[in-house]
Amino acid sequence: MQRPPIPPFTRSMALEKVQAAEDAWNTRDLEKVAQTYSPNCIWRNRQESFQGRAAIKFLLRRMWAIASHCRLLKEVWAFTDNRISVRLEYEWQHASTSQWYRTHGNEHWEFDTYGYMTRRDISANDIPISANERRIGF
Repeated sequence: MQRPPIPPFTRSMALEKVQAAEDAWNTRDLEKVAQTYSPNCIWRNRQESFQGRAAIKFLLRRMWAIASHCRLLKEVWAFTDNRISVRLEYEWQHASTSQWYRTHGNEHWEFDTYGYMTRRDISANDIPISANERRIGF
């Protein structure tokens, strides 16, 4: 089954793919988000590396248990035939401390011919912010 848009990407297709990823992530629907990745997708998430949808779901459950009230913005940085790089901002509140954070980062994605992500690499930093400094979706 295909997951449009599929490579090779044009600029408008890359923008559509990134917007779909942002929209899915902001639902916090584990199944919806996990289905965007190939069954053997390779992830590097900061200092962790793992492979497969089961591992992705595990990480998402763990992340979303800590990060409440989260909202994500992504924007296309660059793209080629089957790769897209994005800049992201992610605001969230720590579930146990109530401290707000803004995560700044870059992601690099690679897709198969069906439009599923086969590789995701992210580098990101978390910056503590006050509640009145939030600027994403609030």
